[in-house]
Amino acid sequence: MNWQQTRDDTPGVEEVIHLNNAGASLMPRPVLDRYKQHLDSEAMIGGYEAEDAVREEENLVYSHLATLINCRQDEIAILDSASRAWAMAFYSIPFQMGDRILTCENEYASNYIAYLQLARRIGLKLEIVPSDESGGLSVEKLRKMMDERVKLVSVTHMPTNGGLINPIEEIGQALSGSESFYLVDACQSVGQLEIDVQKIACDFLSGTGRKYLRGPRGTGFLYVSHRALGSIEPPMLDLHSATWTAIDRMHIRPDGKCFEMWEHNVASKLALSESVKYALNLGMDKIVTRIRYLADYLRQRMQEIKGIHLLDLGVMKSGIVTFRKDAVDPKEIVEKLHQLRINTSVSPARYTLIDMNKRGLDSLVRASVHYYNTLEELDVFLKEIQAI
Repeated sequence: MNWQQTRDDTPGVEEVIHLNNAGASLMPRPVLDRYKQHLDSEAMIGGYEAEDAVREEENLVYSHLATLINCRQDEIAILDSASRAWAMAFYSIPFQMGDRILTCENEYASNYIAYLQLARRIGLKLEIVPSDESGGLSVEKLRKMMDERVKLVSVTHMPTNGGLINPIEEIGQALSGSESFYLVDACQSVGQLEIDVQKIACDFLSGTGRKYLRGPRGTGFLYVSHRALGSIEPPMLDLHSATWTAIDRMHIRPDGKCFEMWEHNVASKLALSESVKYALNLGMDKIVTRIRYLADYLRQRMQEIKGIHLLDLGVMKSGIVTFRKDAVDPKEIVEKLHQLRINTSVSPARYTLIDMNKRGLDSLVRASVHYYNTLEELDVFLKEIQAI
């Protein structure tokens, strides 16, 4: 694979060393151009008229995403973020008082806040599945905690605060035959790992465009299985997700689009489609190998720097590399790197409170690589980290 071509496609690499891909990646030129082109079209001929002109192209995003995660096109909904996609799935589940929710120690704050809200409102029981020795959710302990009262098993595939990859396929196998819903937050993993919802056997999977798919901000999607579609109802509807058939009746559409709303950003949708197509053309197998190579290189070199403490969990780790340095606040590190045009981020304890409290961490530095990064860029980063 000629990875230099991906750099040639990425104007941002001339400006910064971007190691904040777990926040938002740099868009490649085809994605950026498609985004701008449609905005220009809206400005010149009108928003509805511009959409009418690209209707067939707009619908391609469903087929591209279906290919990416191995599902049917009618099981996909396009939303304005992974958070919105995840919430639409979660709040559609018909919970009742006494139902149990099982989640992981590495769960993301936004998801956990939603659990707490419904636990207080309805009387749900929220329980944490302990981690195994590697730091990931223990499938063995999950099996022991399962019973008929478990309404939902909800897991973040790749936590925001480290390199951990939770065993989502093994979790799906453990839930085989169960009536529980299975929700996967794949916000960090879509575009970084190969995702196959048939192997995962989940009911819902949420993803974003802005991270490893390299799409624009304000884009996300939801996969919802046909099994789930038959037993849930979206928490909000409009004339796109349902049809008003009589004064006292309406009909909810039977596909994934029942989670969408009429008004949406067409330019973002077209750019998301372009970003998924870009990843598919490169090949997810090659992307996985490249990201892993760069992340392994970075971790190996960081172990050689005095005072650096790597904080990633898991057996096989992701492209998210987290660390602290003796006597230096993570925020100070990120700010000093930013002044040098090196982008990283701080992950505070409140984002993944259970895991961070368990490990006695108040914050950490997160450097997340993508395939368009180079060893030369990583060497510059390592040099500056050592100097701080």
